Amino acid sequence: MAKIALTGASGAMGEETLKHLMASDKAHSVKILLLPDAHNKRFGAKVKKMYGERVKVVYGDLVNYEDCKKLTDGAEYVLHVGALIPPGSDHNADRTRKVNYGGTVNMVKAAKSQEKEPKFVYISTVAVYGNRNYMHPFGRVGDPLLPSAFDVYAASKLRAERFVLESDLKCRAVLRQTAMLHKNMLMNNVKDGLMFHTSWNAPLEWVTDTDSGYLMKQIVDSDVDGKADGFWQRVYNIGGGKDCRRTGYDTFDGGFKLIGGSAESFFKPVWNIPRNFHGLWFADSDELEKMFSFRHDGVDDYWQRIGKMHPEYSVAKIMPSNLIKKLVIERLLSDENAPMRWVKEKERAKVAAMFGSTENIDLCPAEWKDYPLLCRGELVDGSVDYDLIRDSEYAEKQGMLLSHGYDESKPDEELDIEDMRHAAEWRGGKCLSESMIKGDLHTKLEWECHNGHRFFSSPYTILKAGHWCPECCMPEPWNFDITAKSIPFFAQVWYDTHAKNENAVYFFENGKPAGFRQKDGVSCRI
Repeated sequence: MAKIALTGASGAMGEETLKHLMASDKAHSVKILLLPDAHNKRFGAKVKKMYGERVKVVYGDLVNYEDCKKLTDGAEYVLHVGALIPPGSDHNADRTRKVNYGGTVNMVKAAKSQEKEPKFVYISTVAVYGNRNYMHPFGRVGDPLLPSAFDVYAASKLRAERFVLESDLKCRAVLRQTAMLHKNMLMNNVKDGLMFHTSWNAPLEWVTDTDSGYLMKQIVDSDVDGKADGFWQRVYNIGGGKDCRRTGYDTFDGGFKLIGGSAESFFKPVWNIPRNFHGLWFADSDELEKMFSFRHDGVDDYWQRIGKMHPEYSVAKIMPSNLIKKLVIERLLSDENAPMRWVKEKERAKVAAMFGSTENIDLCPAEWKDYPLLCRGELVDGSVDYDLIRDSEYAEKQGMLLSHGYDESKPDEELDIEDMRHAAEWRGGKCLSESMIKGDLHTKLEWECHNGHRFFSSPYTILKAGHWCPECCMPEPWNFDITAKSIPFFAQVWYDTHAKNENAVYFFENGKPAGFRQKDGVSCRI
């Protein structure tokens, strides 16, 4: 029996994690941390009734170190799943930073304070990779980390995962969770303007909440059995594989079919942002599947399950599409999180980040018949086989994967100081350390970025996890228009969706989105 500390237990992935741990034949005991609000107290009472003494509830807050200490006391494993996620994170940037970064710092320190240090699993996010399109739809661990402008959730998670990686926890792992299909997704999507943040052609590799929770259980069970030695000290992408690869459009379309509609019957194409989103297909998502065999549900399986869980959705099928569009979708266009409201109220920094400029909005096709959709094989400048490009082996053969700046055909144990120098040069900087033990990817070396900032990081953090300068390449602010000009590692993907003459820096000022552009050496407010 393993003693486990779990955060985020009342969230989608956390609840499934708890359920699967309780179903394990290892008879685990789990201590969970819940906020002391009405919702979480009801949840706490429910799980105590279901699982009895095998679950212990600690009421507290990740931002309070002593609460984290109570949670981790006596734990053999820490599963840090909890975070403030969108849309909540979009409405409270300060709280998001405190929970997602500050809370992770507290959890690591609490784990380190234990007499016997627990093994630590941190759940990061696909959002750290930022925006992708059809030019480089596949990503993998080690790719550039370019969180989209004003995505405080992604920025805070990026800082948090770097803290975990650079900590001296003896057994740690970072798992970047992809877009997750959960039981409340459809209803949550019609409560906030967040639904308009999904780009129609964004590549999205889904995974279900049940599979994600089962993965957590499999990790613990395998390690208890002594079969997970190769798992620790690494970063992974959690994804559902080829059958779960979609775009924003066909994801929406699949969901709205449950209520008798479609993406086209409910939306206009211009309502959703064309860039500054996050999502990609994982070229390496099968790695965790090979290790832990956790996948059971595909996207189609998920929608069938949701349809059975909510037979009331069938009632909507007898309603006219125009009525649903007006009552459910159009009312959200004025939500504070909706792009069309930003346009109307001239929130110039947000509009620039999402569309490039107000003028670009006028160039967006007004009708779906004029809008090229990747899921139909349509490109602005041609066509493509949609099924074929979702195959990671095909993508690799076609050279669609990004370069990490060193010879990746070499085994890790053969990497040496020359590889570090090549990787640093690809990032516009230098490796200042003169030597390293060949194959030692976890002893920190000294690096220098193109701006002259010097820092110490492990080769693993830089080469294998995709991080670089913690000062100028870590939002906030979001200055990737500027840094991409000096960092080829960034440029290879940044200019897929950004013009080379864009020179914007985005940041929060007095709690509100702001930014400026540099033109002819002069900074102008956006």
